[in-house]
Amino acid sequence: MFFSCNDSFKQVQKIGISENEPIGVEFNSNIKYTDSGRVSANLISAKMLDYSNRDFPFYQFIDGVTLYVYDKENKKSTVVADNAFVYNNTDLIDMQDNVVITTHDNRVLKTDQLFYDQRKEWFSTNKAVSFKTDQDIINGNGFDSNSKFTNAEVLEVTGIITLED
Repeated sequence: MFFSCNDSFKQVQKIGISENEPIGVEFNSNIKYTDSGRVSANLISAKMLDYSNRDFPFYQFIDGVTLYVYDKENKKSTVVADNAFVYNNTDLIDMQDNVVITTHDNRVLKTDQLFYDQRKEWFSTNKAVSFKTDQDIINGNGFDSNSKFTNAEVLEVTGIITLED
């Protein structure tokens, strides 16, 4: 008879859990992200699935998600989407399906997918976008901007509609 000692806690945690199933489900999530004591983002969702049992752990937010992003002057921009994935190892939030950003100065971006890099405080996508400013509606394929939207740029512009007052 042979015995061995090892740290099998992670294996014990996985007993009875399919690798394709979440390890937990949470309702009415309200998660705040801070940077040097300042709230930089706030994610709110009706339902969260916890896949932290995977090799590349993530959380999936379904049934609607709202992300408030605050710049250093505490100006708030709002991102809403049908779904989101948060990858804690990379500080990346992947918002998907009917994504709409409303900036603190009422510019509006619409797309099907948008990434938010929490470390760099940067938004980006390579999907089709429509970006409404005070003067124009700009359509294109891709978007890049910091969280202040001071350098928002539509990439591969396919059309611009100038608005009249």
